[in-house]
Amino acid sequence: MDSGISFAHGSSMEISAYEIDFIRKIVKGIQEDPQLAFGLTVTDIVLQEAPVFSGKETMFLRSPVLIKRLVDGKDIHYTYDRDESGMLLTETLRTKLKKAGLPDEGVTVSFLNDYPAAKTKIIYYKDIGNRVSICPVVIEGTPEQIAFAWEVGVGSSTGIGFGALK
Repeated sequence: MDSGISFAHGSSMEISAYEIDFIRKIVKGIQEDPQLAFGLTVTDIVLQEAPVFSGKETMFLRSPVLIKRLVDGKDIHYTYDRDESGMLLTETLRTKLKKAGLPDEGVTVSFLNDYPAAKTKIIYYKDIGNRVSICPVVIEGTPEQIAFAWEVGVGSSTGIGFGALK
């Protein structure tokens, strides 16, 4: 094949969410119609429970972290090397915890700033360039808060795949 997408060795995809009913709907839909795009067919579904976490975890990324705020009508992107990034990551996670009805006290998120391979790049989504960080994060809080972060991701636009954690 000279052009297009090739899946000679198959592919895998991960979907995570805090709401188990959402996951059930996705699984049911896949079972009813396992055909995806580009000739792919789902042949196996593996459900994975959140790991048991301690009160502090360093987590590597499955996808880059986007931190975005609207300032004076303009989107500003914050990266791992900016002082305010940890505060903004924490603020976002606390908001998500509150919306889920979970306690948000005591949780913090920060980048592992001494990670030697940390970098930024621009990723386009719907023709909009997003400056993202590729750098592990450190999350402190209760094991339940950390499991929630593992399930929903950190930063902005986690619903479209940014900020997924390993």
